[in-house]
Amino acid sequence: MVFLFWLLSATARCRHGRRRHTMTLRRIHAAFCTILLLLVAAVAWSHPIPDIPVRTFFPGDGTARITVEVDPRCFEDEPYAAPSLLAPILPTLSEERKATLQRQAAELVRRCIEFTIEPVGRIQPDFTFRFAGRSGAPLAGAEDVVVLTGEWSTTLASGLTGWHIRSTKESTLSVIFQNIIRGEVHPRIAVLFPGEQSFTLDLTDLRASQAGAATAGSVSATGSAKDSWSTFIAYLRQGFNHVVPEGLDHILFVLGIFLLSREWKPLLAQVTTFTFAHSVTLALATLGLVHVSAAVVEPIIVASIAAVAIENIFRPRCTRWRLLVVFVFGLIHGLGFAGALRDLDLPTGSLVSGLVGFNIGVECGQLVVITTAFLATLWLQDAARYRRWIVVPGSILIAGIGVWWTILRVVHRA
Repeated sequence: MVFLFWLLSATARCRHGRRRHTMTLRRIHAAFCTILLLLVAAVAWSHPIPDIPVRTFFPGDGTARITVEVDPRCFEDEPYAAPSLLAPILPTLSEERKATLQRQAAELVRRCIEFTIEPVGRIQPDFTFRFAGRSGAPLAGAEDVVVLTGEWSTTLASGLTGWHIRSTKESTLSVIFQNIIRGEVHPRIAVLFPGEQSFTLDLTDLRASQAGAATAGSVSATGSAKDSWSTFIAYLRQGFNHVVPEGLDHILFVLGIFLLSREWKPLLAQVTTFTFAHSVTLALATLGLVHVSAAVVEPIIVASIAAVAIENIFRPRCTRWRLLVVFVFGLIHGLGFAGALRDLDLPTGSLVSGLVGFNIGVECGQLVVITTAFLATLWLQDAARYRRWIVVPGSILIAGIGVWWTILRVVHRA
């Protein structure tokens, strides 16, 4: 946006005289090339890294088992651009490489997550890491993503009262805090951004000996009416974060929709169509009713960015065809969002609140993107100049990034 303000002000200052006009064109060209390089460098944020789920299992016999999941992409120099480790690739890794990944996972968890049992204080679980599918699933299909699953078991001694975790400030990933009580997923789930602490789970009913009082302010292991609301808020924040700032691919698609027209009717028609479409597939995929391979979804998502941007250049009107295109691509974007919820195995109450909260968070993120773009260009009222200076250059830029990302994701999946 800073580039657009500079570009327009420079053009206004130099609109008279051929010499000044030439100077303007040179400035436009130089600035356009600069912003292109910056946005191409931003390819690193086109492929978000999954959160780190921390799941604690309390069977009710006085024991506890803690698991963590780490995606191997976290260890790459450019993790957001790196391909996922798929099941067919795992057997090709040397034992030395596997041992290195396991060591890196242990170091990442120690650096990014603090574990606390009250009143003992901070503890350091000695996790044993193995290669598995997400949520501990077996690696069966060619498209199954491999993660490093760490596991540590302990006994809940008499006197222990509460359990919580913290995402450290030096962490760059979100941490999911989830508890499974006697085989049932606790309805309250925390999504922790760097520097945040989870709620404290009451351990008094889960210890070998149940005498003693719970930690003040702790959450009951049996759940309460407030848990679904807490999960709703946690996933509302997570949904917003998946658009702003993490979802650069989604941001560019929304900007592509915005650039077609600033008039409220076509803009409202496109945004409503896109919102409805991705809400449908987000719900269906999260509920497990629809499943499409990431190898198909991810390239289409970034190809959709190029498609809407190219149409802005050659078909500058909101037609029924445009709405159909937005609807189809909205369905695909919903499948991409669903991964944030599908792997958590949420109970019914938390699934509904988490799904609704996440979806509202996504919509709030979209609204911020569109509002920012509208305010940044509001002062340029001349339609012809707006199209010549912003719509066409911006659409060319977005289309170029979309094509480049498509190539990268197809190559990585090949």
